[in-house]
Formats: sequence, structure tokens, C-alpha cells
Amino acid sequence: MKLNNITPDPLVSDKKSLKNINEPNEDAKLVVLQSIGYPFLCNLVENPKIEIFDKELFELYAKEQWEGSVVYEGSFLFDQKLLPDFAFKIVKAHPDNSKITSKTSILLVEVPESAEIKKIESSVKMEDVIGQERAKTKCKIITMYLKEPEKFKEWAPRNVLFHGTPGTGKTMLAKSLSNELNVPLYLVKATSLIGEHVGDGARQIHELFEMAAANAPSVIFIDEMDAIGLDRKFQSLRGDVSEVVNALLTEMDGIDHHNGVVTIGATNNPHLIDFAIRSRFEEEIEFTLPDEKDRKAILELYIETLPLKTDFNIEKLVKCTKGMSGRDIKDRVLKVALHKAIFEDQEIITWGHCKYALKQHKIKLNEPKGMFA
Repeated sequence: MKLNNITPDPLVSDKKSLKNINEPNEDAKLVVLQSIGYPFLCNLVENPKIEIFDKELFELYAKEQWEGSVVYEGSFLFDQKLLPDFAFKIVKAHPDNSKITSKTSILLVEVPESAEIKKIESSVKMEDVIGQERAKTKCKIITMYLKEPEKFKEWAPRNVLFHGTPGTGKTMLAKSLSNELNVPLYLVKATSLIGEHVGDGARQIHELFEMAAANAPSVIFIDEMDAIGLDRKFQSLRGDVSEVVNALLTEMDGIDHHNGVVTIGATNNPHLIDFAIRSRFEEEIEFTLPDEKDRKAILELYIETLPLKTDFNIEKLVKCTKGMSGRDIKDRVLKVALHKAIFEDQEIITWGHCKYALKQHKIKLNEPKGMFA
């Protein structure tokens, strides 16, 4: 007799009725587990650390005792053999409320504590990214895929490279995709993947992709790709990152197993990235510096949120900020002008404060003679 070894998670807000739990919709194709320990014994029993060296063997072990069990996300499965009553939380069941069979794929993931690999919450909307219309248009394919991952199969946009000048909206656009589609975003800087010990970086990358797969559809955003993906002739500048690169290539090549996961790499220097990595990106999306129309829109947007009133010619400032990114306009011009006004105990930001900010950062103005008059 098989036991339905399942207990509802009291922390799950959208609880399902026991009637629905005992009436699975269909057979489970994938079940992703996270080892929890003995959550109901508080501090009475020390939770042993589970390390799985043979994932295929664990899968056979899991099926042997849990075949026939009904699974849904947020519930628990309990071991009754090697570690009686040891709990495994179901972080992903596909489809949800289904039954484990001999054909179910069972994966165990360990969620890392690293702050760099946590789900990012964002309120950024697509309309907050001013300009970059070509980039937004190209992102439509990502949007469609994340809405219906199973529809795309081998046509999925799994690996995409964002490149362009710093501050042009690469990270903002990724956040807006995640927010508007209500899918998890895992944002990491490539430099944080280089661990202190051999194997640290590779482990973090594998855990990152396992987390994303367990919570698919989802987006992985790896910033500063050139930090680990330098062309081989430059890699000596950053030390030995071969294990990190190899782990990343393995995940990018095998990402067809991570249905509903899009990996977005971002860099300011695409020409420095090694061909082996760059060739894995099926699509490259360039982010350009804002033109005059976009700079005006950026200025108007930021000026509305300034804590002081302004009294200067926006058109004049638009021309002075040619060649600057949206972030430069905010941080190098408006923020410095604001601080200058506050230092002078002024209640209004004037053209003189903007002029100070522009000169402070040695901005080449290319203005007609007398512009500062």
C-alpha cells in the first residue's frame, strides 16, 4: 500500500482543499524539491545537511517511495526510509496538483543563501524606459515566450545579449519584463560569481539556473558579462575564471531543459566577450544613447520628481546633454545641480546650478558661443 506522503504548507496563502489534493488532474511531469529538514520539531532535532552526489540515484529513491503521491506547490513530501520524517518542500510541480509516476522527473535543488542570487522585486514598467524603441520591439519575442513557454519549444529565445553604453536602460528593461509579466527575476553581477575557492563560482551558476528552472517562467539577468567572459587573450587580466565560464556554457547549452527560462547577459563591451560565450546568444540587442527627443523626455520625467522647483530652459539643457545616457543626466547633471542649490540654501534650481554640474563633470557642451550668457 502506498502512502500519500503529503502535508499542506501552513504558510501557503492560496491553500487548496483536501478534496482537490486527493483528486489529481493528471500525472506529474516534473517535481522540484528543496530539502527542509524537520520543520515541525523546531530546535529539538538538528537538521542534517543533504548533499546529493548522484542525482539519478536520488530520483530512483524518490520514485520508489513517493510514486502515487499527489503533489502541489508549497506542500511537503516526507522521507520514510533513510531519514524518517525528513521533509522536502515541493517548490515546483508541473502540472500542479498531479500524481508522481515512474515517468516523473524529480529534481532536488538547494536554494543558496547568497544575496546576489535572490529573486528581485521591481515596480519598473516598460514605459519607464524612455526611448530604446528598437530594443523594446525585439523584446516582444521574450514577452511572448514567457507567456506561453510550451508553445515555442526549440524556437524559444533562451539566451539574449543586451549591450550598449552604461546607463542606457539595460537593467531597467529586464526589470520591466519581469514586473509586467509577473515572473521572477534573478539578477546577479558576473563578478559575484567568482568565488574565493575552487568550485564556488561553478556551484553558484548551477544553483542559479536550478532556482530559475524551479520557478519558471523566469528571467536570469547576468550583468557585466565581460567580467567572466573576456576573450581568451584577455582572461589573464581577471585571473582563472575557466571553471565559471565552463559552468555558464554548460547551462546555456543545456537550457532547453529549463523550459520557460530566459537568460539575459548584459555588457558595455561586447567586443571583449569571448566568441565561445558570445556565440551562445541567439539574439543581440543594442541599447543606444538617447537622442534629443528622448533626452527631453528624460529631463521632464526626472524634473517632476525633484524636491526643489526649477527655473531654467529645458531645451538649452537638452542640447548640453548630447552624448549622455539617461543615468548621466540624472546623476551627473540634475542630482549635482540639486545638491549645489541646497548647499547655497536656494529653493529653486537655476541654470547656474546646471552649468556648475556640467562643468564639474567636464562635459563637452558643443554649444554656440554665448550659450552660457
